[in-house]
Amino acid sequence: MIERFSMYGTIAGMRNDTTAVPDLSWQEQALCAQTGSDFFFPEPGSSVREAKQICGMCEMRSACLEYALNHDERFGVWGGLSEKERLGLRRARH
Repeated sequence: MIERFSMYGTIAGMRNDTTAVPDLSWQEQALCAQTGSDFFFPEPGSSVREAKQICGMCEMRSACLEYALNHDERFGVWGGLSEKERLGLRRARH
């Protein structure tokens, strides 16, 4: 719950803000959770080949990619796609 205060410090009104909490249960089963983030968030210019290979074997790949697209993840490999690949996919969807 978020309270808004008037200029004089009294409560001007109260508003309940509810935001849907994303279902992240897929992350527990994802192969990336078992390998570490170094593969999936490499230094700029480094290869993402290993990350894509791991993603290719992961049963959670589609859930991961959907999450990344829905939450505008701009860094790293998500769902087997790099930042540039997700950007291209996002543009193609719109």
